[in-house]
Amino acid sequence: MNIWESFLTALDSLRANKLRSVLTMLGVIIGVAAVIALLSIGNGVTASVTSEIQAIGTNLLSVSTNFDNSDGFQTLSVKDVAALSDPLNVPAVSQVSATVGGMQEVIGGSQSLRTTVSGVTPNFFAVNNRNEFESGDGLTAADEETRARVAVIGSDAATSLFPNSFPIGQSVRINGVSYEVVGVLAASGSNFGSGNSDVYIPLSTALARLYTDRTRTGERAVNQIIAQAVSETQTDAAIAQITETLRREHGIVYAADDDFQIFSQADLLQTFNTITATLTAFLGSIAGISLLVGGIGIMNIMLVSVTERTREIGIRKAVGALKRDILAQFLLESMVLSVLGGLLGIALGWSIAQIASLALDVTTVVDAGTILLSTGFAAAVGLVFGIYPAWRAAGLRPIEALRYE
Repeated sequence: MNIWESFLTALDSLRANKLRSVLTMLGVIIGVAAVIALLSIGNGVTASVTSEIQAIGTNLLSVSTNFDNSDGFQTLSVKDVAALSDPLNVPAVSQVSATVGGMQEVIGGSQSLRTTVSGVTPNFFAVNNRNEFESGDGLTAADEETRARVAVIGSDAATSLFPNSFPIGQSVRINGVSYEVVGVLAASGSNFGSGNSDVYIPLSTALARLYTDRTRTGERAVNQIIAQAVSETQTDAAIAQITETLRREHGIVYAADDDFQIFSQADLLQTFNTITATLTAFLGSIAGISLLVGGIGIMNIMLVSVTERTREIGIRKAVGALKRDILAQFLLESMVLSVLGGLLGIALGWSIAQIASLALDVTTVVDAGTILLSTGFAAAVGLVFGIYPAWRAAGLRPIEALRYE
């Protein structure tokens, strides 16, 4: 008997017990569906956040205070911003911006909003790829030099504070002081620190009116310095130059005494990808357990099938069926159950992924690798768990099988 005939015989046997075959496949169907759904959601989240980080720019470097070595003081100052802005000190850096901020009550007309109010340098929006405006414009060098009382607000903040009027030219009050709205940022589709509700004022104005912290040396402190490397390939060089410049400015000799820390977007991306890959693999492994349970179910049913068909096996052997024919038939029955269950599981898993995409507002990614992995694993389950029942059936002696009642 060739493989095709064995396959047709296996199909006939499965059709003879339709309900039992379907129930046996359920474990594989659920397992494959779970693997596909969880991996696709994990891949979708990874792709979404990765694109958001890359949109901000993987050549951005964030410098902040290392409070372990600062005695609780902010250590970055306006003087540091000026030093890092000098191309002679950091030739691998193209632009440097700085921020200082905190939560404030912002009042616009009869509306109020508690949100983050940040003092920023004029190039902050360009450095962070946020230089698109719904209306108005950003902050200027003149605003910084004159400590102007002007503000740029996020799109959500504009909607909250001025629901029925055009915000440009309107005034918002922050800590009892009026600021003219000169720009409304375009909405960011990012879920990763979008800033759509934030308010931005000139750095000099914020340092004079809202945030008056000082460093240990009495300099005006900033919370964060953001440096943009000339290119992604120059990121390491930029980090080395920033480190050298800040150590010189702060009088630091040893790396262990650094009162600042530098973090790159590339580091963030790598860390996030590592975490999500581990989490996705963990979830996929958990889902894979249900496939093993489905395999045990297949083995159980195949053993029952061997017992039920003992006389049939004896008759086939008596009329000339070889041991390999019986082995092939029962292995194929097991494989058909697992592969068919895998195909149905793919359809179910894809449907779950689409529903999850709508419910979680995340674009799920069902790639060919995930489908091949699930289908291959399902086929392997059928093969592995079908070997013992098939071997047992093939090993039956014809005379004993014919005597079986």
